[in-house]
Amino acid sequence: MCNLYNVSTNQDAIRALTKALDRLGNMPPSQDVYPDYPAPIVRNNDGERELVMVRWGMPSSRKALLDAATKRADKLRAKGKDVDFDELLKMEPDGGTTNIRNTSSAHWKRWLGVENRCVVPLTRFAEPDPASKVDGGRTPNAWFAGDESQPLMFFAGLWAPQWESVRKVKEGLIKADLYAFLTTEPNGVVGPIHPKAMPVILRSEEDIETWLTKPWEEAKALQRPLPDEQLIKLAN
Repeated sequence: MCNLYNVSTNQDAIRALTKALDRLGNMPPSQDVYPDYPAPIVRNNDGERELVMVRWGMPSSRKALLDAATKRADKLRAKGKDVDFDELLKMEPDGGTTNIRNTSSAHWKRWLGVENRCVVPLTRFAEPDPASKVDGGRTPNAWFAGDESQPLMFFAGLWAPQWESVRKVKEGLIKADLYAFLTTEPNGVVGPIHPKAMPVILRSEEDIETWLTKPWEEAKALQRPLPDEQLIKLAN
């Protein structure tokens, strides 16, 4: 699961590949992006294509939140406390889902249309590398890029407007625009490090246009591994 990536580029380069209106403000020259933090995306919104900052992590499924709230309610009841389950469910924290694999799920189908598609700029992404872990230490990351120069690429993503949820307990109930990107089976470069999945990456203007403009039956063909020759594992 990819939960860290880097964007080291400029807005001109993103606009040149995506033909988006720039509504971003000032973008830092390099940004490590972590879950639930804002990052630049290019999205379809009200018939326009725009470059904006959006928070990483699409809404989790109702079942996931229901299961979490049920466990919380059971613990409270075990302590002899009264539980308003509807209120508990409404306020159940949801840090968001960062990676989307099963696009046939009913949870994701509502966002598969062109109006909820986006592309997410990146120059490299990380996957945990357990084989490099030293006893007692943290699991280090392996980093992947298009080549040694770390050219601009894009994840194929989905976004949701003004979703109401509790992202963090201290924030309470809020509304926010959210995004996440698709994953697929890994290619031969990522597979030795992370055998379960890799992000769906778009490297050509044609693929970007297909993802942002074509019906789902055509766009879904892009949920595939990037060819091995278009990705490298960066040296540590």
